[in-house]
Amino acid sequence: MNIFVLMKRTFDTEEKIVIQNGKVNEEGAEFIINPYDEYAIEEAIQVRDKLGGEITVVTVGNEDAEKELRTALAMGCDKAVLINIEDDVEESDQYTTAKIIAEYLKDKNADLILAGNVAIDGGSGQVGPRVAEMLGISYVTTITKLDIDGGKATIVRDVEGDEEVIEVSLPLLVTAQQGLNEPRYPSLPGIMKAKKKPLDELELDDLDLEEEDVAAKTKTVEIFLPPKKEAGKILQGDIADQVKELVTLLRTEAKVI
Repeated sequence: MNIFVLMKRTFDTEEKIVIQNGKVNEEGAEFIINPYDEYAIEEAIQVRDKLGGEITVVTVGNEDAEKELRTALAMGCDKAVLINIEDDVEESDQYTTAKIIAEYLKDKNADLILAGNVAIDGGSGQVGPRVAEMLGISYVTTITKLDIDGGKATIVRDVEGDEEVIEVSLPLLVTAQQGLNEPRYPSLPGIMKAKKKPLDELELDDLDLEEEDVAAKTKTVEIFLPPKKEAGKILQGDIADQVKELVTLLRTEAKVI
């Protein structure tokens, strides 16, 4: 099978993130593979090991993303592609990323494309479905189980606390939800092998794209941290008095009634 995984380099949200002038200050920040993309990588490896084929992991960004691509190769992917837009694109959004990836994939005859359900930094969940729409192939989001038999896939997807079973033909794009699998850690032999695996770097020119072709459709005005939680209040007195005080607080402070 010809398998592709869409990967994003994201901030490690378990580390301290500093907002400066309405943007995330990248200096000193820790970066990782988007956790939902790790599920996609793991599932791709399991599918390849069962059915054969080759996995190419693809990302759009700058040279700093090479570290995360090498990690994906150490996990078990076969090849990596970095589409470097640092010198070509000033502002990008989900449309930009999807357009570039779709242009790269359009002649690759992919059987299966996997992506994370969402990125933990933006959370839009748009890139995977946009790529599928641009390529004109089927897609299923938030999957928790994938079985492929011949040219068909049987999929279980999460639907807000319940499950939906779908049967669909290949080629196919799916987005991975938590619970699909347990991503592996790169082994020492895997890390050593990753150094020798191919990692190609492309630019917009290589895809016959101009900056205006991938211009962002949205604009981020400001990024800010959520407000700090205030200390909770313990109500005193008998039940009747507590109920009266609670109603008053909900009306005057929380303003929900």
